[in-house]
Amino acid sequence: MAKRDYYEILGVDRGVNQEEIKKAYRKIAMECHPDRNPGDKEAEEKFKEAAEAYEVLNDTEKRARYDRFGHDGLRGGVGGFGGFDFDLSDALRTFMEGFGGLSGFGDFFGTTQRRSGPERGADLQIRLSVMLQEVATGVEKKIKIRRMVRCEPCGGSGARSPQAVKTCSVCHGTGQIRQVSRSLFGQFVNVTTCRTCGGEGKVITEPCKNCGGTGRRKGETTLKVKIPAGVATGNYITLRGEGDVGPKGGG
Repeated sequence: MAKRDYYEILGVDRGVNQEEIKKAYRKIAMECHPDRNPGDKEAEEKFKEAAEAYEVLNDTEKRARYDRFGHDGLRGGVGGFGGFDFDLSDALRTFMEGFGGLSGFGDFFGTTQRRSGPERGADLQIRLSVMLQEVATGVEKKIKIRRMVRCEPCGGSGARSPQAVKTCSVCHGTGQIRQVSRSLFGQFVNVTTCRTCGGEGKVITEPCKNCGGTGRRKGETTLKVKIPAGVATGNYITLRGEGDVGPKGGG
């Protein structure tokens, strides 16, 4: 049986760039992956066909030979290019390698990657008015901002004492729960945030009475801001570390 044109398989024109080729392959792979279409031989064939096309068109050297000589220019290679079929194991390898394992397909396999540890505090945005003369020369201004600050009695930990902070017994301090499942197509890992500790890896047995266990409270801070000459409407100045403090020691 004659092989179909690789560009036709992916539904792209011959002059497209590598990013468009990858995008086209990803769409077909997501739709036709065997795990999503169990027992569907037609979908499996489309999955294998798309993977073979991607293997060639995503490789600069192979693509150049194919553009010049067609399928005959690929004979003598490996996989589906040396006269034998590009099978399902080859297609699955292409799928995994082409997109860095499961990354990029987390919505398909239910895999999520979450950062463990304290949550980062929110950024703040303040509008500041300056006079025309100040724009011309530059100026230093003092501003008062209301924000969430670290709770002093507990040092931002949210606990009444250091002894009141324990390693989570469910996730063992990682903040994540990993579930491994196996199928005909290999091993898949589902990573979710630990519900017991909220992804922090630690639990508080006795919360601080001052902040209620959050590790922060409402406060007011005075800042000095140097405004350079020549600023215009829409310009902004970044002051690192001057936003809200995050819960339980978050930056």
